Amino acid sequence: MAEACRFLKRQGPSALPIAGGTDLLNEIKEGIAKPEFILNLKRLPSLAQLREKDGALRIGAMVSLSQLAGYPILRRNFPILSEALSTLATPQIRAVGTVAGNLCQRPRCFYYRHPLLLCAKKGGRTCFALDGVNRYHAILQNEPCPMVHPSDLAPVLIALDAQVVLAGAKDKRLLPLEEFFLLPTQDITRETVLTPGEILIEVQVPKPKAGTRGTYLKFRERGTGDFAVVSAACSGRVLRGTVVEMRLVLGGVAPIPFRARKAEEMLLGQKPRKDLLAEAAQAVLSEATPLPGNRYKIRAAQTLMVRAMQAVLK
Repeated sequence: MAEACRFLKRQGPSALPIAGGTDLLNEIKEGIAKPEFILNLKRLPSLAQLREKDGALRIGAMVSLSQLAGYPILRRNFPILSEALSTLATPQIRAVGTVAGNLCQRPRCFYYRHPLLLCAKKGGRTCFALDGVNRYHAILQNEPCPMVHPSDLAPVLIALDAQVVLAGAKDKRLLPLEEFFLLPTQDITRETVLTPGEILIEVQVPKPKAGTRGTYLKFRERGTGDFAVVSAACSGRVLRGTVVEMRLVLGGVAPIPFRARKAEEMLLGQKPRKDLLAEAAQAVLSEATPLPGNRYKIRAAQTLMVRAMQAVLK
């Protein structure tokens, strides 16, 4: 592992790691990524481990989405994760795509993906989406770039309080998955905190406490194989009629998986009344700054949040 990280750091932008390749190969075809070297992570068998250890599910970076979906204890201990995997892409992509690849994939914005456009994310001066076609773009934290992070797994794993292990040439570091993603205001050209020569090698998901419920809801245009237009992942626990734990994360509305902390704070210590759930959802979206083409996402996000909270807190 250290040798692989040293190679990546030494080569800089000219070398990229490849896992399943479902995103990187498209970027190469589209002329966005132009690596001279590709480091095949399949040659590192330790990254393909899937196991339980110290009360947590340990998911190696090279574990495929279908392999994770078929893990025996997943439906019993992590039903929300199983639910999300069933909505993700197609069976063919799930068989090849990896967990780390899903978390590290690049934006689907068609201005970014267009080979003839040099948008701000690719080092240009202009974000074409702000004044262009922006139906699928962000309504929260959407300047200077309104991309949305395309991962289905990220909101669910953050709702489960997952952590990631990042390996470099000299050492490893462990951080909450929520802190793994970068806003465009931090660095418009990057989506994660990975530094040159670092690789995401493992995701650690703690087993939820007894009585915890969770759900993942996804609004998409096509019935199968589509990215989320808006999604909501919710995990919570009610004790004697009172909300004692609550995590709510939205996808498709911001450049990073968006933690709906306002809603969480409004519900903790309260009885989950229907009117309170609606108020909490409205409070989260009160900060929305929709673009001309995506105002509909406000209503969609509010609806998914309320339905997700109702399912978890009933």
